[in-house]
Amino acid sequence: MLIDKLNWRYATKKMDPSKSVPEDKVERILEAARLAPTSSGLQPYEIIVVTNPEVRAKIQAAAWNQAQVTEGSHLLVFAAWDNYTPERINKMFDLVNEERGFTNEGWENYRQMLLNTYPPRDAQVNFEHAARQAYIGFGLAITAAAFEGVDATPMEGFDPVQVDEILGLKARGLRSVTLLPIGYRQSEGDWLVNLKKVRRPKDEFISKVA
Repeated sequence: MLIDKLNWRYATKKMDPSKSVPEDKVERILEAARLAPTSSGLQPYEIIVVTNPEVRAKIQAAAWNQAQVTEGSHLLVFAAWDNYTPERINKMFDLVNEERGFTNEGWENYRQMLLNTYPPRDAQVNFEHAARQAYIGFGLAITAAAFEGVDATPMEGFDPVQVDEILGLKARGLRSVTLLPIGYRQSEGDWLVNLKKVRRPKDEFISKVA
């Protein structure tokens, strides 16, 4: 049951460097993120999977030396578009038309509305919008990892400018948003592993309008 898996997961503080996540599990985690909903279906972010030890060591230095970056077997870097451009918007709309095999007047009108709205906006506004879409996929990747019995550590604690430079993201029109090391917990040395999961009570977290 998914809820059981979500109760099992926690932000793993110590990963076992001797254990590697099987590639089929990694692919399913990535596919969950790829299938995530995004505003207007634009998917304005990418995921960079880093396994190279030297590159991960450099990223670790830019991430407050958090050990999971190198102790996990894979590091997923979620990077959002730095801006919305006509080329990027048109590419996704054209892809939809190609895959579905037809064009729709309402869809094309929607394309024009986005083209008239997004590219003229400030680039930082557009990046922040794209970054919020990346977080949706990030959440699904965390959920999928739990479902697969894979440990993960969501991270915002890093210098994105340094990570962008290490991965050459600026040249690709991307900016790093979040990091997700995945691997398997090493209970010894992890102060958080056996502590009770604490969340706000439902009646303080959920309200209903009938």
